[in-house]
Amino acid sequence: MTGPIRQRERGADRGETERDGTERTESGGVRTCPECEADSLVSDAGGSELVCEDCGLVVEENNVDRGPEWRAFNHQERQNKSRVGAPTTQTMHDKGLTTTIDWKNKDAYGRSLSSEKRSQMHRLRKWQERIRTKDAGERNLQFALSELNRMSSALGVPKSVQEVASVIYRRALKEDLIRGRSIEGVATATLYAACRKEGIPRSLEEVSEVSRVERKEIGRTYRYVSQELQLGMEPVDPKKYVPRFCSELDLPEEVQSKANEIIETTAEKGLLSGKSPTGYAAAAIYAASLLCNEKKTQREVADVAQVTEVTIRNRYQEQIEAIGLYN
Repeated sequence: MTGPIRQRERGADRGETERDGTERTESGGVRTCPECEADSLVSDAGGSELVCEDCGLVVEENNVDRGPEWRAFNHQERQNKSRVGAPTTQTMHDKGLTTTIDWKNKDAYGRSLSSEKRSQMHRLRKWQERIRTKDAGERNLQFALSELNRMSSALGVPKSVQEVASVIYRRALKEDLIRGRSIEGVATATLYAACRKEGIPRSLEEVSEVSRVERKEIGRTYRYVSQELQLGMEPVDPKKYVPRFCSELDLPEEVQSKANEIIETTAEKGLLSGKSPTGYAAAAIYAASLLCNEKKTQREVADVAQVTEVTIRNRYQEQIEAIGLYN
């Protein structure tokens, strides 16, 4: 009995190496050197020895190498030798843990398949596609995530935003918030919520353009999902829209800096409260373009920001009064 118990105790004391090379025990404490009692034990590049940085004592050797048995010296070699699949992702209904049958009718050596084999592979693809979803719930989730993928591509948002949107949609599905609402409407609302959560400047008008749902329904669904899931959204900063709008208007860096300065100055005086961030940013860009002699018409700025010219005129007059340029 004592042998296994002692072995188990020794195994509990044995630590794990962090990414920076520091040796830690399973309880979270840093292991110390038995010679100089320094807490600077690191593993070498090969991971076979545990060495003290201060005195050079080799504390352990012949450690178990948990890496692959092959070596690679660049990314291409690593990709060719790796025998694992793609990482799991929330953007697919089965999280990417599925079998994919290639559409090419060729074998492992690149040779074309016979007609009998091609017919067999066609049937396998068909049945593999059918059994990927076991019920209507999974089919609806698959459709919603495909819509998220389509809209994310159309908006040009990063992959991380699509991942966050997929997680929010799964939470809404788990809390039964989809019942009585369209799948496309909830998917669009979660994408808009993900853009706001990740700090990606996309207005509700831009999101509704790539969606098949009306803007009013998207806004209503977004407020409902945000409240029920307690997402805790913060107000959008108008300065996040300035770089993209200036780029589309082909304005220099000077106008962008001046527009940010106008937004900061007027926001400190409380003018931003209750205002649309896109309209506020558009008015600041219009005012900055006039001050920097890079004149753009209100119509041009309004088309880029997807607001009306009346909004730009009203916000523009408020801003120039606040910074003391209105007579």
